[in-house]
Amino acid sequence: MTADFDLTIVGSGFAGSLLSMIATRIGLRVLLVERGCHPRFAIGESASPLAGVLLEDLADRYDLPRVRPFASYGEWRRQYPDVVCGLKRGFTYYKHAEGKPYISAPDRSNQLLVAASPCDEISDTHWLRADVDHFLVREAIALGVEYLDQTTLESLEWQPNGDAVVAGMRAARPLRFRSRLIVDASGPRGFLARVLGIDAPGFASYPATQALYSHFTGVARCEGMAEYTDAERPPYPVDAAALHHVFDEGWMWVLRFDNGVTSAGVAVTDACATDLRISDGEAAWHRLLARYPTIAAQFADATAIREFTWMPRVAYRTTVASGPGWVLLPSAAAFIDPLFSTGIPLTLLGIERIAHLLERPSHPAADAYSHTTLAEADHTSRFIAGCYAAFPRFADFIAYSMFYFAAASFSEMTRRLKQQRRGFLCGDDHTFAADLARLSPQRAAGAHLHREVADAVERFNVAGLCDPSKRNWYGVDLQDAVRGAHRLGVAPREVEELIRTITSPA
Repeated sequence: MTADFDLTIVGSGFAGSLLSMIATRIGLRVLLVERGCHPRFAIGESASPLAGVLLEDLADRYDLPRVRPFASYGEWRRQYPDVVCGLKRGFTYYKHAEGKPYISAPDRSNQLLVAASPCDEISDTHWLRADVDHFLVREAIALGVEYLDQTTLESLEWQPNGDAVVAGMRAARPLRFRSRLIVDASGPRGFLARVLGIDAPGFASYPATQALYSHFTGVARCEGMAEYTDAERPPYPVDAAALHHVFDEGWMWVLRFDNGVTSAGVAVTDACATDLRISDGEAAWHRLLARYPTIAAQFADATAIREFTWMPRVAYRTTVASGPGWVLLPSAAAFIDPLFSTGIPLTLLGIERIAHLLERPSHPAADAYSHTTLAEADHTSRFIAGCYAAFPRFADFIAYSMFYFAAASFSEMTRRLKQQRRGFLCGDDHTFAADLARLSPQRAAGAHLHREVADAVERFNVAGLCDPSKRNWYGVDLQDAVRGAHRLGVAPREVEELIRTITSPA
């Protein structure tokens, strides 16, 4: 008996909808299932340069021209002005001490600014997920994807031929269908994890953390506050970024959208969460603000426009990410922490790999998907765990963060040069991965960490990083990539031509 669908995707966030469009372009019969309905709130709101080039690659390979504008701020705003996004020119970090106002140190030792793009036009973006997800699910429907919302899936049975029989409810009516393959795009602790009883032991040596977040209006801009001013002009507007307020026990994100809404939340250690009584929601939020006067001043006139969401456990990792007849997207197999905006690019890498499997289902790479997905999550978790350990010693955090910025900029450039694709955070380079683990602030600290990290990332440093003379401000100097052409294995003229292509107006 023929299955009703070649592919069923559970969860219609951006990942599920994008994968459903790709599968339809490949020629599969696709069902997209959603427990709720759109538009709806979702987190995972900050993209990155690697996410942008991945979106471009997927849109070009699978003939999805209406998806491609989401890869950069300028094109997004021109093509879809009603789909809300925010400008993300870089990564901004400020270190705060409890009970003391923040004052920019003369040597900028309590801040880190790393630009991700040279101008607004080709900048990264923050995604108002309610808008983005709603847009993409409508696009999927227009391409012929069958879509069922307000649907609860309850059980799964395997047939002798390998097909899955899925049962559930929609609008109080029983639902039953057959599918050759099930992909879970519903996030941690999703449908497949439940019905298959997949263990989720978490990450080794990773701090237990909790999160609290909401959306706000009326959040002040740091660039308008005297505490953050500097005699020099920063490499980009500090608020047009993924802005992070760092303190010893955790950190706060502040992401701005163009409609005046700001996404903000905190991720803190269990000890801090207990002290704050974080499950109290908004009351806990104000208790945290009371500890940090300058953050409190930024939120003095802010109003939460939705209820606060409490995550009692942030990190999540399953023991396996695929099996006969089923696959977990990376976002359903593991979640670490949004400190370096790793969620969207990791998810897009997973979509790319699953798309290749759908094109060639008998390819040997099918057996490697689970290993690669979880290995990249483990590699990322080791990095984020080291960052948490370094928060009380901000100089160590700055030094250690260079692992991320070197790997991210290198990976973006190799992608754009159409070279061999690297694993996330260069985790497939055994020496780089070993150095990242060896130099983790969970193990190492002190005056030599900056130099040791600089040596470890030197082979991948095409962005002028680890330069003490820049005093923790890293703007985009495109000539850094030209000077680093030998690290990319190409001639300087090839990098120059690539830069002209990227930066030239359409």
